[in-house]
Amino acid sequence: MSVVLNALFLLFDIYYYALIVYILLSWLPGARDSSFGHFLARICDPYLEPFRRFIPPLGMIDISPIVAILVLRFAKIGLARLVEMIL
Repeated sequence: MSVVLNALFLLFDIYYYALIVYILLSWLPGARDSSFGHFLARICDPYLEPFRRFIPPLGMIDISPIVAILVLRFAKIGLARLVEMIL
C-alpha cells in the first residue's frame, strides 16, 4: 500500500510543479503558445478554472493560481494525515 501512496504523493508533487511552470510561462511573451505551453494548459486549466470563476483578479494580478496551489498542498497534507490515522 505504501507504494501506491508514494506514487500518489509523487503525482501531487509533479502536478504542483506543472502548475508553477504554467504560471511562470505567463510572464514570458508567447511561451504559452508553444507546444509545451499548450500541453500544460490542457493539464492545468481544468483545475484552475473553478478558482478563476470564484476569485476575481486584483487589477492585473490573478491570485487564483496561488489559492489553487495552496488547496493542492492542503489536500496532499490532509491525505497524508488521513492515511497516517488509518495505518
